[in-house]
Amino acid sequence: MALQQTVEQTVTGLGYDLVEIERSAGGLLRITIDLPWSPEAASQTPVYVTVEDCEKVTRQLQFALEVEDVDYRRLEVSSPGLDRPLRNEQDFVRFAGEIIDITLKSPMGAAAGGLVSANRKKFRGTLERVESAEVPAQWQIVWRDEPAVKPGQKISKKRVPAPLQVLGFTLDELREARLAPIVDFKGRASSQEAPSA
Repeated sequence: MALQQTVEQTVTGLGYDLVEIERSAGGLLRITIDLPWSPEAASQTPVYVTVEDCEKVTRQLQFALEVEDVDYRRLEVSSPGLDRPLRNEQDFVRFAGEIIDITLKSPMGAAAGGLVSANRKKFRGTLERVESAEVPAQWQIVWRDEPAVKPGQKISKKRVPAPLQVLGFTLDELREARLAPIVDFKGRASSQEAPSA
Protein backbone atom coordinates (compact mmCIF):
# COMPACT_ATOMS: atom_id res chain seq x y z
CA MET A 1 0.00 0.00 0.00
CA ALA A 2 1.35 3.48 -0.85
CA LEU A 3 2.45 5.86 1.90
CA GLN A 4 -0.29 8.40 1.06
CA GLN A 5 -3.00 5.74 1.25
CA THR A 6 -1.69 4.23 4.50
CA VAL A 7 -1.45 7.59 6.24
CA GLU A 8 -4.80 8.83 4.91
CA GLN A 9 -6.66 5.66 5.98
CA THR A 10 -5.10 5.78 9.45
CA VAL A 11 -5.72 9.49 10.03
CA THR A 12 -9.30 9.51 8.71
CA GLY A 13 -10.04 6.26 10.54
CA LEU A 14 -9.24 8.06 13.79
CA GLY A 15 -11.63 10.90 12.88
CA TYR A 16 -9.16 13.55 11.65
CA ASP A 17 -8.45 15.20 8.29
CA LEU A 18 -5.08 14.73 6.61
CA VAL A 19 -3.71 18.14 5.61
CA GLU A 20 -0.19 17.34 4.42
CA ILE A 21 2.48 14.63 4.20
CA GLU A 22 6.06 15.80 3.94
CA ARG A 23 9.32 13.84 3.75
CA SER A 24 12.41 15.76 4.86
CA ALA A 25 16.14 15.12 4.92
CA GLY A 26 17.36 12.72 7.55
CA GLY A 27 14.35 10.40 7.27
CA LEU A 28 11.84 12.76 8.91
CA LEU A 29 8.23 12.00 8.02
CA ARG A 30 6.00 14.98 8.91
CA ILE A 31 2.21 14.49 9.00
CA THR A 32 -0.13 17.44 9.47
CA ILE A 33 -3.65 16.76 10.74
CA ASP A 34 -6.73 18.86 11.45
CA LEU A 35 -10.16 18.30 12.89
CA PRO A 36 -12.92 17.63 10.35
CA TRP A 37 -14.89 20.70 9.27
CA SER A 38 -18.39 21.12 7.93
CA PRO A 39 -20.36 24.28 7.08
CA GLU A 40 -22.88 23.40 9.82
CA ALA A 41 -20.12 23.37 12.47
CA ALA A 42 -18.72 26.72 11.28
CA SER A 43 -20.94 28.74 13.62
CA GLN A 44 -19.70 26.86 16.69
CA THR A 45 -16.67 27.88 18.74
CA PRO A 46 -13.56 26.68 16.90
CA VAL A 47 -11.86 23.60 18.30
CA TYR A 48 -8.19 22.95 17.62
CA VAL A 49 -5.94 19.91 17.40
CA THR A 50 -4.39 19.16 20.80
CA VAL A 51 -1.16 17.44 21.86
CA GLU A 52 -3.28 14.43 22.87
CA ASP A 53 -4.72 14.24 19.33
CA CYS A 54 -1.20 14.24 17.86
CA GLU A 55 -0.05 11.54 20.31
CA LYS A 56 -3.03 9.33 19.44
CA VAL A 57 -2.37 9.65 15.68
CA THR A 58 1.39 9.12 16.18
CA ARG A 59 0.89 5.84 18.06
CA GLN A 60 -1.50 4.48 15.43
CA LEU A 61 0.68 5.64 12.52
CA GLN A 62 3.81 4.03 13.99
CA PHE A 63 1.98 0.70 14.03
CA ALA A 64 0.50 1.13 10.50
CA LEU A 65 3.81 2.26 8.97
CA GLU A 66 5.63 -0.69 10.55
CA VAL A 67 3.08 -3.14 9.13
CA GLU A 68 3.44 -1.55 5.66
CA ASP A 69 7.28 -1.51 6.04
CA VAL A 70 7.56 2.23 5.31
CA ASP A 71 11.13 3.51 5.64
CA TYR A 72 11.48 6.53 7.96
CA ARG A 73 13.65 7.49 10.93
CA ARG A 74 11.46 9.98 12.77
CA LEU A 75 7.73 10.61 12.72
CA GLU A 76 6.28 14.02 13.54
CA VAL A 77 2.52 14.61 13.74
CA SER A 78 1.36 18.20 14.20
CA SER A 79 -1.51 20.65 13.74
CA PRO A 80 -1.57 22.88 10.64
CA GLY A 81 -0.42 25.99 12.52
CA LEU A 82 -0.90 29.65 11.60
CA ASP A 83 0.14 29.24 7.97
CA ARG A 84 -2.11 26.29 7.18
CA PRO A 85 -2.04 25.25 3.52
CA LEU A 86 -5.31 25.47 1.58
CA ARG A 87 -5.46 22.42 -0.66
CA ASN A 88 -9.03 21.95 -1.90
CA GLU A 89 -12.37 23.67 -2.45
CA GLN A 90 -13.56 22.86 1.08
CA ASP A 91 -10.50 24.62 2.59
CA PHE A 92 -11.31 27.75 0.58
CA VAL A 93 -14.97 27.66 1.67
CA ARG A 94 -13.89 27.17 5.28
CA PHE A 95 -11.48 30.11 5.30
CA ALA A 96 -13.45 32.63 3.19
CA GLY A 97 -13.03 36.06 4.80
CA GLU A 98 -9.54 35.27 6.14
CA ILE A 99 -6.29 36.84 4.95
CA ILE A 100 -4.35 34.39 2.78
CA ASP A 101 -1.12 34.25 0.77
CA ILE A 102 -1.33 32.83 -2.75
CA THR A 103 1.31 32.02 -5.34
CA LEU A 104 0.18 31.72 -8.96
CA LYS A 105 1.62 29.07 -11.30
CA SER A 106 2.55 31.76 -13.83
CA PRO A 107 3.07 35.55 -13.59
CA MET A 108 0.24 37.98 -14.27
CA GLY A 109 1.67 39.08 -17.63
CA ALA A 110 -0.56 41.25 -19.81
CA ALA A 111 -3.59 40.45 -17.62
CA ALA A 112 -2.10 42.78 -14.98
CA GLY A 113 -3.04 45.74 -17.17
CA GLY A 114 -0.32 47.88 -15.58
CA LEU A 115 -2.03 47.80 -12.16
CA VAL A 116 0.54 45.40 -10.70
CA SER A 117 3.90 44.14 -11.94
CA ALA A 118 3.54 41.81 -14.93
CA ASN A 119 6.04 39.42 -13.27
CA ARG A 120 4.14 39.25 -9.99
CA LYS A 121 3.00 35.81 -8.78
CA LYS A 122 2.59 36.33 -5.00
CA PHE A 123 -0.32 38.13 -3.39
CA ARG A 124 -1.73 38.61 0.12
CA GLY A 125 -5.33 39.63 0.66
CA THR A 126 -8.74 38.76 2.03
CA LEU A 127 -10.25 35.63 0.46
CA GLU A 128 -13.73 36.07 -1.03
CA ARG A 129 -16.00 33.78 -3.01
CA VAL A 130 -17.54 35.07 -6.22
CA GLU A 131 -20.61 33.40 -7.67
CA SER A 132 -22.22 34.40 -10.92
CA ALA A 133 -24.39 32.80 -13.59
CA GLU A 134 -21.41 32.36 -15.94
CA VAL A 135 -18.94 31.01 -13.34
CA PRO A 136 -20.46 28.75 -10.67
CA ALA A 137 -17.63 29.22 -8.15
CA GLN A 138 -14.58 31.41 -8.46
CA TRP A 139 -12.37 33.00 -5.84
CA GLN A 140 -10.79 36.39 -5.42
CA ILE A 141 -8.52 38.17 -3.01
CA VAL A 142 -8.87 41.83 -2.13
CA TRP A 143 -5.96 43.96 -0.89
CA ARG A 144 -4.43 47.43 -0.69
CA ASP A 145 -0.81 48.13 -1.66
CA GLU A 146 -0.10 50.23 1.44
CA PRO A 147 3.50 51.00 2.42
CA ALA A 148 4.62 49.09 5.51
CA VAL A 149 4.21 51.01 8.77
CA LYS A 150 7.31 51.12 10.95
CA PRO A 151 6.95 50.51 14.70
CA GLY A 152 6.11 53.78 16.45
CA GLN A 153 5.36 55.59 13.19
CA LYS A 154 2.34 57.91 13.34
CA ILE A 155 -0.07 57.77 10.43
CA SER A 156 -1.87 60.95 9.42
CA LYS A 157 -5.65 60.70 9.55
CA LYS A 158 -5.71 62.85 6.40
CA ARG A 159 -3.75 60.29 4.40
CA VAL A 160 -5.83 58.85 1.59
CA PRO A 161 -5.81 55.03 1.72
CA ALA A 162 -4.49 53.15 -1.29
CA PRO A 163 -7.23 51.91 -3.62
CA LEU A 164 -8.61 48.41 -3.18
CA GLN A 165 -7.34 45.90 -5.70
CA VAL A 166 -9.01 42.63 -6.62
CA LEU A 167 -7.58 39.50 -8.21
CA GLY A 168 -9.93 36.73 -9.35
CA PHE A 169 -8.56 33.20 -9.70
CA THR A 170 -9.50 29.55 -9.98
CA LEU A 171 -7.88 26.81 -7.91
CA ASP A 172 -6.20 25.44 -11.07
CA GLU A 173 -4.23 28.68 -11.42
CA LEU A 174 -2.61 28.35 -7.97
CA ARG A 175 0.76 26.84 -7.16
CA GLU A 176 0.23 27.35 -3.42
CA ALA A 177 -2.25 28.95 -1.02
CA ARG A 178 -1.85 29.36 2.73
CA LEU A 179 -3.42 31.27 5.58
CA ALA A 180 -1.34 34.38 6.24
CA PRO A 181 0.53 33.90 9.54
CA ILE A 182 -0.64 37.10 11.23
CA VAL A 183 -0.26 37.34 15.00
CA ASP A 184 -1.82 40.18 16.97
CA PHE A 185 -0.66 40.17 20.59
CA LYS A 186 -3.10 42.95 21.50
CA GLY A 187 -6.22 40.88 20.83
CA ARG A 188 -8.51 40.67 17.85
CA ALA A 189 -8.00 43.51 15.41
CA SER A 190 -10.77 44.95 13.32
CA SER A 191 -10.99 43.31 9.91
CA GLN A 192 -8.91 45.37 7.52
CA GLU A 193 -7.31 44.48 4.24
CA ALA A 194 -3.68 43.47 4.67
CA PRO A 195 -0.91 44.98 2.59
CA SER A 196 0.35 42.85 -0.25
CA ALA A 197 3.23 40.48 0.24
